[in-house]
Amino acid sequence: MSYRSLLRVAGVGFFPLGFLARLPYATSALSTLILLQASTHSYAFAGLASAAQSIAIAVGGPLVGALADRYGHRSVGVAAAIANFGAWAALLAASHGSRESMFAAATFVGLTQPQVGPLVRVHWSRLVQSRNKHHLLSAALSYEASADELSFVAGPAFVGLLASVSPLAPAVATMTLIATSTLPFALIYAHRTAHQRPSAQHKKPHLPRRPLAVMFLAMVAMGAIFGAVQTAVTVYADTIDKPGASGLVYAEFGIGSALAGAACAWLPPRFTLRARYVSFAATLFVGMLVLFLGAQLVSVPAAVAVASFTVAPYMISLYALTERLAPAERAAVAMTILCAGGPLGTAAGQAVSGNLAESHGVEGALLVVLIVAAAALLLALSAFLADRKRNIWIIDAEPVKNLVSQELSGQPQNAN
Repeated sequence: MSYRSLLRVAGVGFFPLGFLARLPYATSALSTLILLQASTHSYAFAGLASAAQSIAIAVGGPLVGALADRYGHRSVGVAAAIANFGAWAALLAASHGSRESMFAAATFVGLTQPQVGPLVRVHWSRLVQSRNKHHLLSAALSYEASADELSFVAGPAFVGLLASVSPLAPAVATMTLIATSTLPFALIYAHRTAHQRPSAQHKKPHLPRRPLAVMFLAMVAMGAIFGAVQTAVTVYADTIDKPGASGLVYAEFGIGSALAGAACAWLPPRFTLRARYVSFAATLFVGMLVLFLGAQLVSVPAAVAVASFTVAPYMISLYALTERLAPAERAAVAMTILCAGGPLGTAAGQAVSGNLAESHGVEGALLVVLIVAAAALLLALSAFLADRKRNIWIIDAEPVKNLVSQELSGQPQNAN
């Protein structure tokens, strides 16, 4: 029923166009890697440029979010799509030039990355509030998590298919997607205007720094898990002498996560956001423990399939808490700050797990997964205990309306 209601609220066309609009993000890193490796015949340089691109995405994301809050999602979304299209064109041109120009162009692609995922979550928040359908937000965020996961399954598979034709083909296809999906999506569905600029008497509310820092670190941990799992399945595929198996095994991770994310729409409202965050952090740790032990005792594909179901619920709790904690005027920058933790964590997870995998194989890479999941659980528990002791979530998020405080605390509105 919840998903049927989403169709009525957003319109049928929102969903296919929105899915295609986020594919350039899912194809970006691999397309860059393939293009630059073919141009330079150096995996080391291509990997370095791809890592720089991921860091640039993390740096540029909050900037795009801040501009969207100030000037409106439509204006900034359209500008980002056009700039990103130009950045890809520059990267294609640079692929015939010097390594310095390739590196600069790859970084520019990251800086101009349209923030479809974070901004569309803000869009959902405003849409359901304007229609007085607050109860649909959980379903909307669940759908978005599933769509993200599926995009990261379909995107790399799409790139792999095109790369067999030409190393230029994935980059050209990414530009085509930007022009035919990301740009039209921003034009049709993004909010036209920003919030009014605050007067001298009413200053723009500050972001809740401590809670947002917790959410950012939690997303860094999730990104590190993604990066380490990618390394682990790549090593596994090499050990069985089937390099192509890595994509199939990692696709299991995305599909299981997408299914679990879709199911989160039916979680009961009395299961509060704080309780979900702590519970799903614990579930994530159990899932990664199953992955670590199952890879050794059973098989990597089977362990990945089971562990994948613990990923999306944890991520959805981070998105939902961030949406609740941020003042409406700063929602886009808060969501993009949260999402910036993903690529940073992925780069760190790949680097650390890659070093351990050199000497300890799949087990070394998965050890990173287990340690990071344990750290994520400790972070959630420490934040929960601090919250109970000092009530920091509600104090720092004071600009948020009373309904938000009620949901975060699980108490009546007049409790404070």
